[in-house]
Amino acid sequence: MGFNFYWTNIATFLLFFYTDVFGISAAAAASMLFMIKIVNAFTDPLIGALADRTTTRYGKFRPYLVWMAVPLAAAAVLTYTTPDLDHDGKTAWAYGTYLLMMVCYTAINIPYNALSGVMSGDPQERSTINGLRFIFAFAGSTLVTAATPFMVRLLGGSDDKQGWQLTMLAWGIAATALFVLTFANTRERIAPAAAQKSNVAQDIKDLSRNRPWLVLFFLALVIMMTITLRTSTAAYYFKYFVGRPELMASFVPAYMLAAAAGASLTPLMTRFIDKKKLLIILMSCTTVLSSAFFFVGKDQVWLMFALQIALGFVLGPKSPLAFSMYADTADYNEWRTGRRATAMTFAAATFSQKLGTALAVAVIGSLFTALGYVPNAAQSTGSQAGIVWLMSLIPAFFAVLAVAVMFFYNLDQQKLEQIQSELAARKAEV
Repeated sequence: MGFNFYWTNIATFLLFFYTDVFGISAAAAASMLFMIKIVNAFTDPLIGALADRTTTRYGKFRPYLVWMAVPLAAAAVLTYTTPDLDHDGKTAWAYGTYLLMMVCYTAINIPYNALSGVMSGDPQERSTINGLRFIFAFAGSTLVTAATPFMVRLLGGSDDKQGWQLTMLAWGIAATALFVLTFANTRERIAPAAAQKSNVAQDIKDLSRNRPWLVLFFLALVIMMTITLRTSTAAYYFKYFVGRPELMASFVPAYMLAAAAGASLTPLMTRFIDKKKLLIILMSCTTVLSSAFFFVGKDQVWLMFALQIALGFVLGPKSPLAFSMYADTADYNEWRTGRRATAMTFAAATFSQKLGTALAVAVIGSLFTALGYVPNAAQSTGSQAGIVWLMSLIPAFFAVLAVAVMFFYNLDQQKLEQIQSELAARKAEV
């Protein structure tokens, strides 16, 4: 929940904040977001390698929840602060503060992600852990999307710039409290073999030969493009195509609530359906539902919400499934090589998610620029059409790619049981 106080604001509102409040062009904002995401993506493996080699009385990963909580909150407030500068000065400020926020976010999020791989070694229990995790993640997203516009108006009055700054301060304080609470109530139970010797280059080499992890790497990239295209476009869709921007306050929360419901059913579904097959089914449904959005008229609000809720329900299990599968690939790596690098496994996966987000923002910015998007003005027919495509057919295309990628995944339930059994036997021998 705490992480989504940041992530959802970034994914849903940051591009809109930069163009319509902060005061830089769509092209400059999109270019900046893309470049920072690329740079930040390369810090993920470094943070993962550092976390894997951290040793404290509290474990490898938990301490980062305390160490980086306040720096992240401070960086977020700076990111949503609008200085009195010209366009070039503001652009430079945006580059610096957004990069700082994303590096701080990575330094706390990568170790947190790795926790699900060391709290339990049971694949089904991991699905349950991540299912519960994402129920609260989607609850946090729902709260942010519903409350943020109201908080901006309440805290800023007629001054949107002050409203955004104080809103992020409030979210930062709340997130910090939740990170400390998480630190206090988790334990790390799985550790690398005592005699394990490896370096960062070896960890990366192991991952490059880990077929199921490579599949998940590309899967995360294309799924994040599917999701980011829709979430980042939604504010523009309701402001310029539907003509009712106030609907955003309920549109995205409707998706998040449905996603939480889908996530809550993940442990039940994985008892009857193999994870690979389940993801193929879910992304196939996503393709159909996203494509259907193309045919919705601007006055068919009920249909927009119906499709959005259906999309939330089928995409909700995606995150807990993927993160439990990353933990499975860490086991596969240990089984195959004798070496375990849990944080690096999750860090490199997060790299692909950030790359997918960056590419999605680049697509939005390029299309807006090509079609003549003008902020806070009536949009041309071409610009409106582009917004509709970004909400429907373009995300559907990437959902199809996700289905194709999953056919190459080769860890089924039977294979996982074999891996767990053999790893347990090795540890028993030691």
